[in-house]
Amino acid sequence: MVAKRTTTVAVGAHEALTPLLPPGESAPATAIVERLGLWERAPLPAPRPRVMLNMVSTVDGRATVAGRSGAIGGRADRELFHALRSTADAILVGAGTVRTERYGRIVPDPDRRRLRRERGLAEEPLACIVSGRLAFERDLPLLAEPAARVVILTPSTTRLPDVQAQIEYVRTGQDGRLDLAAALAELHTRFSVATILCEGGPHLCRELLAAGLVDELFLSLAPKLAGGEPEGGAALRILAGEQLEPPLELELLGVLLGDSELFLRYGISARERVSRETIASSSDAR
Repeated sequence: MVAKRTTTVAVGAHEALTPLLPPGESAPATAIVERLGLWERAPLPAPRPRVMLNMVSTVDGRATVAGRSGAIGGRADRELFHALRSTADAILVGAGTVRTERYGRIVPDPDRRRLRRERGLAEEPLACIVSGRLAFERDLPLLAEPAARVVILTPSTTRLPDVQAQIEYVRTGQDGRLDLAAALAELHTRFSVATILCEGGPHLCRELLAAGLVDELFLSLAPKLAGGEPEGGAALRILAGEQLEPPLELELLGVLLGDSELFLRYGISARERVSRETIASSSDAR
């Protein structure tokens, strides 16, 4: 991701990451993401935001352990996770993931909020939740946070009961099916969202890819073997649902190493994307 290879060493109180491709000096996740300048990218010609996926997997392909992804990554993964959040105008996530992972305030660290202001970004990114039924517990930390700015992407005409967070709605689609392409276009035009970081779940990631709406993938490969089959089917991977036809080809843009974890950055070229026609969003977005 950056220049010249060295040995991984601790930097301050943070886990250092060593760039392997292209080779470079070890640095904390914040410094490496700073060099990428993700918030400075030129706007896309298409009427939609630039979309990046950030996912984590075990070596044997599991995206969750005991139903959650948080236990998979180590300290370096968590630091990179928060560093990437500090670059985006909006965080996109499926409702099922929000409930399972108990999402709270997107940027709780005041230093990261200050960094966002210095980058010309809003102090708090939009928390964009894809949901069909708006079935959320009232004590969900994100909805109980007065500083949170939440946009619900839904085909539903219903509204959430009064919560502490600031709630707005993007309603696209028909017959109970969400038009993801139209929803992202509305985020772009109505909320001035230029960059989106999607954190899952696997069904939402698959639907974004199938619709040709993804530009980059950040994949953390944890040095763990989980095995096992969850009740009712195959182990959940970073993509879930129907097979992509044809499978998408990726371009490896960068590799980082941190405490035996590998962090892979892939580009998805325009020629590999399928037509961005209306796509029905369901699955974990309930």
